[in-house]
Amino acid sequence: MRFNLKDILHVPGASRSFSFELDLSELDFYGQHPFSKPVQVSGRVRNMADALLLEGEAATSLELICDRCLEPYTQELRLPVESLLAETLEDEENEEILLLEDGAVDLDEVFTSALVLGMDNKHLCTEDCKGLCSGCGVNLNWETCRCQKEIDPRLAALAQLLDKKEDL
Repeated sequence: MRFNLKDILHVPGASRSFSFELDLSELDFYGQHPFSKPVQVSGRVRNMADALLLEGEAATSLELICDRCLEPYTQELRLPVESLLAETLEDEENEEILLLEDGAVDLDEVFTSALVLGMDNKHLCTEDCKGLCSGCGVNLNWETCRCQKEIDPRLAALAQLLDKKEDL
């Protein structure tokens, strides 16, 4: 969505609000499509002494797969976005200021970039997810492991002594 700001560009104190839905269902993250629902985007751009400040928020539910137990889960995401906008840059090194194109800013691009960069790189259904057993493959959150514990050969003699003690 191109958001035209020409009417507030040189009017200190002026502002314009925006609200729209952003469809990111086609974004592919290693075969997954976490943005199954539209992203609700809202905010405003304010002219503060000829400096344009974009303040907004994106909110959605992500459909994710836990990296430890491989179970699907839903995570709410509310991401605040704040950025300065300018027609020209004095310093080419300043990546924090977004350039306007013909007095407009592409809000789809701004919020898509913010959402992708704001996503966690590790997805966990809960902080204390136990994951899958590497031996038998059961989900340790719901079941106990069925594997026989392997005894370290260096401790085999000690294990035999413990087994004899339990028999007594």
